[in-house]
This record gives sequence, structure tokens and C-alpha cells, in this order.
Amino acid sequence: MINNLIEKSKPDFEKAVDYFKEELNQLKTGRASSALVENLAVDYYGAKSSLKQIASISTPESRVILISPWSKDNLVNIEKAVRESQLNLNPINDGQVIRINIPALNEERRKELVKVLNQKAEDTRVTVRKNRENIWDKIQELEKQGKIGEDDKFSGKEKLQRVVDEYNQKIDEIRKKKEDEIMKV
Repeated sequence: MINNLIEKSKPDFEKAVDYFKEELNQLKTGRASSALVENLAVDYYGAKSSLKQIASISTPESRVILISPWSKDNLVNIEKAVRESQLNLNPINDGQVIRINIPALNEERRKELVKVLNQKAEDTRVTVRKNRENIWDKIQELEKQGKIGEDDKFSGKEKLQRVVDEYNQKIDEIRKKKEDEIMKV
């Protein structure tokens, strides 16, 4: 019963880790990545669409993002969306494509990004802890209802903590890898 409860909760832990990975794609590391801009909302014939749905995004060089819209009519809207985003990027519209040069990061900016990275990691750990608390409440409720014994409750708590530790370790590994990427000159 407890094992089923813990197994059913694993997708919630996975969602937290996946969301963390998505958030990290938006951190600029000084290298061009299509993930940096692909989800920007662009005004596309009166409706908002993600950039990846209306254009081809490539990285021909390590510090350049090249955006080729399916329709040249969207160049101005794409340029506007990039400028208004909080990415602090300067798009160059040549009438055919949009080029975005990614500036090299200085040491101060790298340290700021690591702080943001650590905050995102902590937010993810908080989500994992909330999931753990919800499951723990359910386990305690099962004991109150007499469906499990006190020994089962505490063994369930230990199993749950092992799962939480596993996901916290995954989060830390991802954080460490991204930190190394950010600090790499």
C-alpha cells in the first residue's frame, strides 16, 4: 500500500526535475543555444505563438543564433519579441533572417548566473519537499484509519526519504553540470 503510494508519486518528482531542466535552458551561458529563444511568444497574425512554431532556429557559430522565419512578414514581430524579452539580446534583422550575437560573459555576470541557478535548484528542492510532505500526510492518514501499523508507517517514511534523496541528488548533479558550463571561460 505504501509502496504503491510512493510509486504513484514518482511522476510528480520527475515533473519537478524536468521543469528545472527547462528553466536552466533559459540561462545564458555565453554560448548560443536555440533553447534560449525557441519558446519566446511572438505575435503571429494576431495570435501568440512560440518562435519555434513559426521559424527555423539554428546556431551556425558558437555565439550566434540564426532565426529564419517561414514567412518574411514575421521578421519584424520576431525582432520585437526578442527585444522585449528579458534576455537582453540585440537582434539584427537583415531582411531575410535575424541574427543574434551572444556576448561573452564576464566574471561578475557568471557569478550572478550561478546565484540564479542555485535559487532555481532550491525552488525545485522545495517542490520535492512539498511532494514528500503530501505523501507523508497520506501515510499518517492510513495509520490513523488503521490500514497500516506504526512500523509500516516508519518504514514507509524511510522509503519515501530514500526516493526524495535520489531526486535531490539528480537536482544537484544537474545544477553542478550547469554551474561548470556557466563558469567555463
